[in-house]
Amino acid sequence: MLWRAGRLLNWLGLFLWLLSLTIILTFASTWLYRFDIHYFEILKGVPMTTATLMKNYHQMLSYVTLPWVHNLHMTDFESSFAGTLHFTDVRHLVFIDYAVFLVTSVTSWLFLRFLHRKRQLWQLIRPFQFMMGIPFVVLFLLAMNFQTFFTDFHKLLFRNSDWLFDPNTDPIILVLPEGFFMHCFILAIILLEVFLLIGVLVGKRALKKSPGKIGF
Repeated sequence: MLWRAGRLLNWLGLFLWLLSLTIILTFASTWLYRFDIHYFEILKGVPMTTATLMKNYHQMLSYVTLPWVHNLHMTDFESSFAGTLHFTDVRHLVFIDYAVFLVTSVTSWLFLRFLHRKRQLWQLIRPFQFMMGIPFVVLFLLAMNFQTFFTDFHKLLFRNSDWLFDPNTDPIILVLPEGFFMHCFILAIILLEVFLLIGVLVGKRALKKSPGKIGF
């Protein structure tokens, strides 16, 4: 029983490692926002250049993702007290993600090393195939009604309503269309599916070298 519980924790840690890495890479994908500036024609309602808007986006992102940036400052966008609190809440969640990534990097490396030494990397196949279904569930919910999904997502993560920005006091929301966040979720799903697929392929390659029963 303890062995099964320990093995389950190993798989959970491995999934959390990949998920936390996916979140980090999604935040780092600033090219997506540059693409959406043109895709959603964001500059039609904002009197500034793409370079200026990207500068402000980088300033916002730096506060949210970099520990050494202690104050939110966007050159061309003011922030209300509630708006700043929301960005601070997001910042805290990102730092939690960093912590999860660091801890699970160690546990996942030890677990994968154990499987490799025992010639049991083929055991990655079924758990990773199961995990591959989770992002598709999220994608289905997203496709059904993204606005409802997005609202429920915020209600789940935040205990206040600071995320409901007023364009008059937090004009940054005017250049962060809902569609951009949808693209962020889609990118994260794609990245996670790619990582899990790689795990399945590694497992199948190992299975050819060391035939055995596939299982947890």
